[in-house]
Amino acid sequence: MVVDFHVHSTASDGTLPPGELAGMAASGGFAAIALTDHDNADGADEFASAARKAKDAGAKTRFVQGIELSIEPGRAFDKFHLLGIGIDPENAALKTFLGKVLEGRNERNRAIFENFRRIGIGDIAPEPHGEVLARPHFARWLVDHGYASSVVEAFNKYLLPDSPAETRCYEERFHPSQEEAFRVVHNAGGLCVMAHPKYWRRDWKVVGPDFGDAERELARLKEAGLDGMEAIYQANKPEENVGFTEIALRLGLLATAGSDFHGSNKPTISLGMDVSESLVAPFLERLR
Repeated sequence: MVVDFHVHSTASDGTLPPGELAGMAASGGFAAIALTDHDNADGADEFASAARKAKDAGAKTRFVQGIELSIEPGRAFDKFHLLGIGIDPENAALKTFLGKVLEGRNERNRAIFENFRRIGIGDIAPEPHGEVLARPHFARWLVDHGYASSVVEAFNKYLLPDSPAETRCYEERFHPSQEEAFRVVHNAGGLCVMAHPKYWRRDWKVVGPDFGDAERELARLKEAGLDGMEAIYQANKPEENVGFTEIALRLGLLATAGSDFHGSNKPTISLGMDVSESLVAPFLERLR
């Protein structure tokens, strides 16, 4: 079956509108798709409207509203992206929480602008999508104005923690605690899923995950409120899919699958993940 529980639209740093993504999933015969924009659910109304039209036309796809949050990674880890899947985008406590997250993002962006001025790029003017201005928007502007030949080069040169010191404009931003994020997502009716665990530590992208360390910390996170993990991820190596799936099964965490689709901002990533029904069935059941 084809599903995708990790998809970005023009409401954050993707390049396709929410309604178009819903239409693509319906026409592609997806069993389920979740819209998971960064730090906001501004695409929810358009996504839901397109979903209703697709259902009226006979589509069997399940359309799920979600969100992706950057939260405190934990001691000895570098990056924890949390997918809240099945949330109510109108939940008042969630909206208050997202306002705090957005202000943290804005503070980080002000520091990035200052860093660009410091290295002589004072005219940088990336265009946000909605309220969210993210690093891909900076990267796209840099490409369009000749400071980099590709989005990948723009990130490597300017926008990563390990970019060269003379051009590095990266800044950390506010990360809510794991406990607060789990509580907010659950109170908004969602399930808490760790996105792309292979990126939990920066060096795992090069040397591969330490599955022992991952399993020990995931066991603790399950006790703290984590419901599942993105065991199958489009950028994973086959052995990484196997390793993370085995951890999910041993710990009793729900297993999901996601592409991290961003449209032309990540041109090598395609929409949809073909997975066994048995793998994601427990997750789909919990979503009900």
